[in-house]
Amino acid sequence: MFNKNLLTIFLISIFTMQIFASPRRIIKNDDSWTMFGNRKLKIQSVRDEEFKEYGRIVEGYSVKEILKVLKNTTVPAEGEPFKYVAEDEGIMATNDAKLLGPSLYGGLPYQFGYCNGHNTKMNCLEYHRDSEFNVGTDDFVLILAKRSQIKNGKIDSSKAKAFRCPKGVLIEVYSTSLHYAPCHTNPKKGFQVLIALPKGTNVGTPVTAGKNLEDKTLYASNKWLLAHKDSAEAKSGAYVGITGPNIDIANLLKKKH
Repeated sequence: MFNKNLLTIFLISIFTMQIFASPRRIIKNDDSWTMFGNRKLKIQSVRDEEFKEYGRIVEGYSVKEILKVLKNTTVPAEGEPFKYVAEDEGIMATNDAKLLGPSLYGGLPYQFGYCNGHNTKMNCLEYHRDSEFNVGTDDFVLILAKRSQIKNGKIDSSKAKAFRCPKGVLIEVYSTSLHYAPCHTNPKKGFQVLIALPKGTNVGTPVTAGKNLEDKTLYASNKWLLAHKDSAEAKSGAYVGITGPNIDIANLLKKKH
């Protein structure tokens, strides 16, 4: 005689096996990136406790003059490449920069530039041997991960976290944190973000002896980069070191604007 109980148990077992056979399956919905067996990606604040593992808020220095100059820089139209300037004369000439620069890098040479544009995707993750400092004319979001999460030259995008930085708040992103281009919070405005780094960063293409895997990721001076296969950087020959989906926070921003 047909046993309905046995059939039920059999079907439940098959369903369970299918779920656990794909523990990294990802569904993109209107609110977040949902990861089976993991978590939902949400946009946290740089004021949250968790950001302390990736960076800090810098206090005590004015950035009003820097922001005034930054607001007058050009923002490329949506769909166009970012505008990146490693060192901007106007920003460097401000009294804010002259006071702040020696503090950020302890008297070492520094450069104050900017990155402007429209973006909601991770695309790549990079790091420098030194911290990077950012402040924006409007709120912006950084997608961050940790260098320690790189395994055999690869990192899964599920390791990334997103943090919103309010306009006018100066932050330090530690050298142990993976980061890349900012994401806008207002698609009409895009983003205008200060990029402060040690002088000489991102301005050349050094040649190494190629003795290890990290040498393959050296993309520019003092810039080691892991690209997602779907990014423009990967298509231009950058080292592909990000697995999983290319995170896009566009749906997370819909309720904000």
